[in-house]
Amino acid sequence: MKFFDRTFSTPAENLAADEALLDWREQYGGDEILRFWESPEPFVVVGYANKIATEVDADACEKNQVPILRRCSGGGTVLQGRGCLNYALILRIAENSPLANISSANQFIMDRNRAAIQTLLPAFETTPSVFHYSIISISGHTDLTIGDAKFSGNSQRRHKSFLLFHGTFLLNFNLALIEQCLKLPSLQPDYRHNRSHGEFVRNLSLPAAQVKAAMKKIWKAENELQNFPEVEIQRLAAEKYASRDWNFKF
Repeated sequence: MKFFDRTFSTPAENLAADEALLDWREQYGGDEILRFWESPEPFVVVGYANKIATEVDADACEKNQVPILRRCSGGGTVLQGRGCLNYALILRIAENSPLANISSANQFIMDRNRAAIQTLLPAFETTPSVFHYSIISISGHTDLTIGDAKFSGNSQRRHKSFLLFHGTFLLNFNLALIEQCLKLPSLQPDYRHNRSHGEFVRNLSLPAAQVKAAMKKIWKAENELQNFPEVEIQRLAAEKYASRDWNFKF
């Protein structure tokens, strides 16, 4: 597996890159990829089928100059920005492997991601010589939580030979801005219990470099990707992800 640590200059390019990398591997084959990026500026990303009027406070976004974009995968609406580390996995779908269907792929990938982040959480002493760990759980379908607080959400897009599995890690994010820009989601996992964003999510308070290193280790991403489909990324960004027809289609 190759790693690709690259944040492009616009939200449209960053969303386009995940789709372009998937399409590139589907068309030409090659090594699996682990990508990282972190937007310096906030923007909303709705899932492919999300309705903006239902999920987003568009007036608040306009007031705060927060753009609204749509991604190519499903799942819920999220807020991007500094302190929110994004990753994307481009994985080969082998016959009879855990990646052969959606549910087993979810379980396989989330098990690895959970294990990677668990290695970064230190033990804490509750009484002399008694140590406990903050245990990370997989909640809902593809959330990572500590207790009942979510710090990572994820989604999947599949082609015939490769899949895209991408998501976020809240590290040191402005959680109050989520409350301003996003409405309560129309679809909620059972464990949320209709809690507000502020009650439901939390930061890990970990350096991005540590999270990247743990992810690279668990996924055995040892070498950097030297070439990438830059022309296709720019085309998708301009024609799709920067287009109001795409972003406001629902």
